[in-house]
Amino acid sequence: MADQGSNRVGRAQLDAESSVRASRAWWDAEAPSYALEHGAFLGDDRDGADLIWGPEGWTEAELRLLGPVSGRRVLEVGAGGAQGARWLAGQGAEAVALDVSHAMLAHSLGRTPAVSLVQADAGRLPFADAAFDVACSAYGALPFVAHAEAVFAEVARILRPGGRWVFSVTHPVRWAFPDAPGPAGLVADRSYFDRTPYVERDEDGTPSYVEHHRTLGDTVRALVSAGLVVDDLVEPEWPERNKAVWGGWSPLRGRILPGTAIWVTRKD
Repeated sequence: MADQGSNRVGRAQLDAESSVRASRAWWDAEAPSYALEHGAFLGDDRDGADLIWGPEGWTEAELRLLGPVSGRRVLEVGAGGAQGARWLAGQGAEAVALDVSHAMLAHSLGRTPAVSLVQADAGRLPFADAAFDVACSAYGALPFVAHAEAVFAEVARILRPGGRWVFSVTHPVRWAFPDAPGPAGLVADRSYFDRTPYVERDEDGTPSYVEHHRTLGDTVRALVSAGLVVDDLVEPEWPERNKAVWGGWSPLRGRILPGTAIWVTRKD
């Protein structure tokens, strides 16, 4: 998040289409610098990359939340540079990477293993019903869409019966705290229950970046309404091995406050 002191930064209501436009433009513009800053952490310097669930650094190889993926068709929603999808392909999955940003997906071109790349809005998945065995998202799409219900409904539609939907997001409790890695980030200064989106605007007032907040209860209700069963909510602790600071994430905060929520659900 940008400097809260700017008059172009703050809380404001934003509709679904404006959220999609802002996210597409932001990630298209930020793709090169994002890859340069975070690519190594996400596994670009390793064959097959990694599926990393959050800034704590826990991988799918360690947590095993998706179940067996070899021989299964797996969709990564909000895939970014498709590091997760490439890891899945390396495990024998038929992996598809979907993202709203063409520039983010283009980062995966020419890298191995190759995966199918699809540019689309997560709330309008361009796939047939029951087309996938598993769907996943690691900090992708959900924080940037106005209606999580639409994403969950689409994921439920494209999953086969019994299929898993596993996704990670910033832990909702973080919304009540400043996005700061040091001691200032340990003192709540806003309401956890304030769902007003965080919006940054460019010089002419057009929304250029957005994040949406949902409480834990909001997410449970949205998942259930989509016909999905919640099997687990994983709140990973900060590992001793991770000394990195990434935005508002740091070892200091990670040892005190949950930073990531990983939802493990399935289509009943």
